Amino acid sequence: MAPRLTTTQWLICAIAAIGFAFDIYELLMLPLIIKPAIAALSAPIIDELVRGGLPRPDAMALWVPGGPRYVEWARTLFFLPAIAGGVFGLLGGYLTDRLGRRRVLTFSILLYAFSAFAAGYSTTLPQLLFFRCLVFIGVCVEFVAAVAWLAELFPNHKQRERVLGYTQAFSSFGGLLVATANVMAAQLAASLPAIHGGHEAWRYTLISGIIPAIPLILIRPLLPESPEWERKRKAGQLKRPSIAELFSPELARTTIITTLVFAGSYGIAFGAIQQLPQILGAPNRGHVAVLAESRAAREQAVAAAHAAGQPAPPEPRLRQIAGNASDQAVARVSFWQEMGGLAGRFVLAMLAVAIVSRRTLLRIFQVPALIFVPLLFWWVSGTLGDASTLPWIKVGIFVAGFVTVAQFSFWGNYIPLVFPLHLRGTGESFAANIGGRVIGTAAAWFTITLSESRPPDPAKMAVVGAMVAGVYALVGTLLTHWLPEPGQSLRPEPEA
Repeated sequence: MAPRLTTTQWLICAIAAIGFAFDIYELLMLPLIIKPAIAALSAPIIDELVRGGLPRPDAMALWVPGGPRYVEWARTLFFLPAIAGGVFGLLGGYLTDRLGRRRVLTFSILLYAFSAFAAGYSTTLPQLLFFRCLVFIGVCVEFVAAVAWLAELFPNHKQRERVLGYTQAFSSFGGLLVATANVMAAQLAASLPAIHGGHEAWRYTLISGIIPAIPLILIRPLLPESPEWERKRKAGQLKRPSIAELFSPELARTTIITTLVFAGSYGIAFGAIQQLPQILGAPNRGHVAVLAESRAAREQAVAAAHAAGQPAPPEPRLRQIAGNASDQAVARVSFWQEMGGLAGRFVLAMLAVAIVSRRTLLRIFQVPALIFVPLLFWWVSGTLGDASTLPWIKVGIFVAGFVTVAQFSFWGNYIPLVFPLHLRGTGESFAANIGGRVIGTAAAWFTITLSESRPPDPAKMAVVGAMVAGVYALVGTLLTHWLPEPGQSLRPEPEA
């Protein structure tokens, strides 16, 4: 029977849960804010083009969703931070093995929290890109450090499985939190302090990423280092980590297959599910129920001004009001995706203790995702003009979140079992960051690129998303046949 958790262990679980929650909070923020952020930060560029002699309609056409400059920056904001996170996250995994789990965990959370805060004050697209890269680096390092830390602080098998499973379940609370934060930012934007003279909801959503730094600063002195890592370090028995060793005959299969199957899980999410806000909220051609809310907010603002005997708000302000309303409507749909993900993570946490075979555990979620997610987005492509379908889209995205997001928790439970202690951070980092954050999130680049059209066609994006997610899901499901089955205890550590 597993021993009861001590007060310190509960604090450890709390800080890990907060870290996991805000990892996903930051990753899922971009699909919610990318459209209004590009619209706001491209406005000075459009004005410059007009001053240079380009007609305003032609200049704006470059930057509307689906336009060439919009697509270029959307691809960049989705993919370049993922590359930065993957590359520097791999370095972070190495440092986790060299410097210790707790220290790297702490600095990674502080990095992404303060970078998220700074991103809210961006005045140009390159500034936003820079801070999003720092956010991704912090997130990618934090996941690796936290999983290694928890696996070694809880040596009892069943207790470790539960701790890893349930703390990772809080990742989906992060998704719920960011959807809620986006809705609240849209509702309260007008009453919040102005930023650069405006009240744009996307800025307040970005700034909210500072929240995890607050409890961390208070609790940090109470957190212990991994006892197993610390003991070997003090005894001089801790082998030096090496990326090359991941491809040694003993570990090459584990490294390669784990990396590619990890990528398959992320590709389903970023190829299709994370594109839903852009599909539903596309100006003029998104889902009719979302467009109706956007128009209604605009009309209400004009009517309120007239009722007060004032002129209608200027066009930029009306566009901002309409955009905030659209973001709020889309965030309510994203909320259901995160509810599904939360349920999926909790179900996986329960099954992880009961099911011995890791392949079987993963396939319980992989196979339904392979079938359901492509079919859902294919169906969505034909329903954007029917207001009655929005409730069913919410049901569908709940199921998609359930079968897809649960796979993310699987990796936190699985990876510590297949890499030795001195390579645990490095191995986790390679699989999670090169596999998930680089190869997996490249699915967003494929979907955005292959669906580019003028005028923007969200239905085409839904079809392309279905195809991209389907390919990633199929590859991941097939490769799971060769996924190594770990033992029931942590892999033994060879002596230095």
